[in-house]
Amino acid sequence: MANAPNAVSGQQDFIKGWPHPSLLERQEFKTALGESYAKSINESATSCLNYGTKEQGACMLGHPAFLEALGGFLSDAYGKPVPAANLMSTGGASMATDIACRVHAAHGDCVVCEAPTYYLGHNMFRERGLRLREVPIQLDGMDLDALEEVLKQEGGKVKLVYTVPVHHNPTGITMSNDKRVRLLALAKQYDFKVLADEAYGLLSFSDPGVVSLHFHDDANDPRVIAVGTFSKLIGPGIKVGWVHAYPGLLKPLAGIGFIDSGNNPVIFNSSGLTHFISSGALKAHIAFVSSELGRKKDVLVKALIDVGLEPYNPKGGYFVWVKSKGKMTGRSGKGMCLDPPDQFADYMRLCFAWLTDEQILAGVQVLRADA
Repeated sequence: MANAPNAVSGQQDFIKGWPHPSLLERQEFKTALGESYAKSINESATSCLNYGTKEQGACMLGHPAFLEALGGFLSDAYGKPVPAANLMSTGGASMATDIACRVHAAHGDCVVCEAPTYYLGHNMFRERGLRLREVPIQLDGMDLDALEEVLKQEGGKVKLVYTVPVHHNPTGITMSNDKRVRLLALAKQYDFKVLADEAYGLLSFSDPGVVSLHFHDDANDPRVIAVGTFSKLIGPGIKVGWVHAYPGLLKPLAGIGFIDSGNNPVIFNSSGLTHFISSGALKAHIAFVSSELGRKKDVLVKALIDVGLEPYNPKGGYFVWVKSKGKMTGRSGKGMCLDPPDQFADYMRLCFAWLTDEQILAGVQVLRADA
């Protein structure tokens, strides 16, 4: 088995940001998901297997029934209205990030990231010809004083600021509401868009005290492109995510070449989720997953403390961030920043979602000073 213990070293696979199979094999979950896809085909095959409908036209932003169901679910989750007109379905968070770069920045423009950050984000920005700058992350989110210095230095060339504002990958930090307000003020002052990667935003173990960054945006001068995904809520193979933004930011995303030619790429897959969402099965599944992962996180944090380490204790997500005291496991922080690329080399990003409790405990033992 791929995640079995190494009999020699006791090392475990803390690297994979994958859900454990036990989160995907529950019969209630599989039954509800299967019934949802069957209902979708039976009720709306002419639209979910086509470009759209004669009455509604092409589903460039996504299947209307799915967007309505998603909007209802998000409205309940956030306690604030999320109209379907403010949503677009995507092939996961990565597609949303890529098309936002295509539309809202140009080759040679600058994107600012947190340090450390989601390490594969750098690749997506570079592939779009963007220059990267970075600023530190603090215990309440991005260092906005440092950001403003970069904005002044770049003289209008910063077109995107990329942030993971809730259950940050890799640190687990959540941006405070005060910083969210100031970030949007800076976006207006210096004329940039905020690309908010909220992949873990709905996967909370306790109340993070925030909702989507979108709700800090101004409908008359929109700046926030909030990105969500079912990859961690259901499973990465589902390949369905969304953009939550005001229509003025959404419309050009649906007008890029491959969508203009081939239509929204997840019409069928997203449509199959409609009943799963509207029936309450998604809400129940997220509650189960959050409970299980919150328990696993507690196991990992306690084990790390017991061997003399000082982990950051996140309120959600998949990872625990901790500085080593000589011994390493999981994914090193090296490469999760730009300059110098090894400044977080002695930090570890440990995923607790992929392992059993027993594997977590065994894996942490290799970090003991006397091991």
